Amino acid sequence: MSVNWSPNAISYSGNNRTHSIRIPESGRFELRLADGAANPYLLPAALIAIGLDGIEHKRDPGPRYDNNNYTDQLPPGKVKPLPLNLLDALRCLEANLILPQALGQELVKSYLKLKHQEWHNYSSRISPWELENTLDC
Repeated sequence: MSVNWSPNAISYSGNNRTHSIRIPESGRFELRLADGAANPYLLPAALIAIGLDGIEHKRDPGPRYDNNNYTDQLPPGKVKPLPLNLLDALRCLEANLILPQALGQELVKSYLKLKHQEWHNYSSRISPWELENTLDC
């Protein structure tokens, strides 16, 4: 079996672990994207803020998908893509109007400053792959 599922898209389902969000029963929600690198305080706070905004403004979460993403992947364009790197994610946060209001302008501004510096430090280095494949010295 080949695995075609991409973690770079967001979709939700019921009791199906091949989607990024799983809602197996009423009152239960599982975000399958977060990992150990996520801030254990900011992630839940952001989820609650976005969730409350969705409830207040009756936002449509889009269709629920029950396909097996490992064997029956959705066609491109059916699900919303996630940022592919930290810089793209920071740009999404900069455009977000909900989180600065919910978490505080200063917190989001400081977080963006810190993470932009991390991106700069990361992107200013030459990786072993770049050394091996792009330099003709």
